[in-house]
This record gives sequence, C-alpha cells and structure tokens, in this order.
Amino acid sequence: MHVGLFFGSFNPIHVGHLILAQTALNDTPVDRVWFVVSPQNPFKEKKNLLAEVDRLRLAELAVDDRPEFLASNVEFALPRPSYTIDTLTHLRDRYRSYTFSLIMGQDNLQYLHKWKNHEAILKYYDLYVYPRQGAAASPYDAHERVHFFEAPLLNISASYIRGLIQSGKSYRYVVPDAVYEHIQKKGLFL
Repeated sequence: MHVGLFFGSFNPIHVGHLILAQTALNDTPVDRVWFVVSPQNPFKEKKNLLAEVDRLRLAELAVDDRPEFLASNVEFALPRPSYTIDTLTHLRDRYRSYTFSLIMGQDNLQYLHKWKNHEAILKYYDLYVYPRQGAAASPYDAHERVHFFEAPLLNISASYIRGLIQSGKSYRYVVPDAVYEHIQKKGLFL
C-alpha cells in the first residue's frame, strides 16, 4: 500500500484539506491519505491550538465516510515537538510493507532546508507538492523526489475559520457537516 502522509495541525480540518487529499488520490500514485494530526509543529506556536484530542476528533469526523482516508494520531506518542523525519522512521519500522510519501504545499517546500534531517527525507521519500498562492520557487523544485501535482488554489485557512467562529459569523460550508456540528455542539474555538 502506498500512503500519502498529509501532516498538519488541522486546527480545524476543513474542505480545502479534503479537496487536496482527494486530488492527491486522483493524480499521484498514493492509494490512501493519512491526515497526521501534529500535536506540536516546531515552527508554530502552541497557544492558539485546540487540544490535540479535539483536533483528532474533528479530523476523524471529516474522514469517517471515506475508507481511503485516515485521521492518524501517530505523533501523539512520539517526542515533542513533532519532527517529520522521526514520524517517517517510526512508521517505516511499524509498517514495513507500506510505502510512505509526503503530501505538502509548495510554501512548505521552500522551507524544507529548515526541517530536521531534510536530506534523509529527500533521499528516502517522495514528496507530492501542490501549488500554494504566493509560494516562491525553491532549490528543491527540480529534485528527483519532488513531484508537483495540480490542485485547486483554495484560499481557505484554519485561522480564517477560527476568526469566523470567534466573530459569530457562519463557517458552515468551509468545514464538513460533521465537523461543523461537532464544533457547534462543543463550543470549540470560542
């Protein structure tokens, strides 16, 4: 099985994430997409993050009806902050018959040189990269392990959704229905 790992805070998960995952399934060799909920990204502040179990629950609700998608808590048991290479090593050891690749935005690719052991990631794993508005070219664009795929340019962000929630405005169609209902029921992000 070829699994595309889509890492993120998913604070909250939204339709843009799901559209990108579906596009990766359609246009890359991956058979499955795992949404890896990161408890703590080393490049982001933790203060605005919903509790990791709540973010995982929202991701589970978003993908519940899709057998090709999985919300993963693999990083919850790993040391923090979460480093992609450590997660990849853990998964490779645990699922020896699987092939793992990364699904990432072009904006993240331009900062790959700041990632822990980024050379090992490029040596052993394929990166499937979707376009991001305003992302600059990177020295990795022509790397043999970097593969670009076309995806809709959606300017939806989790911070935009949190802003809508906190200002009492509707965010109904930017998250899946089950995610919307859970956020409303639990009063999340207020």
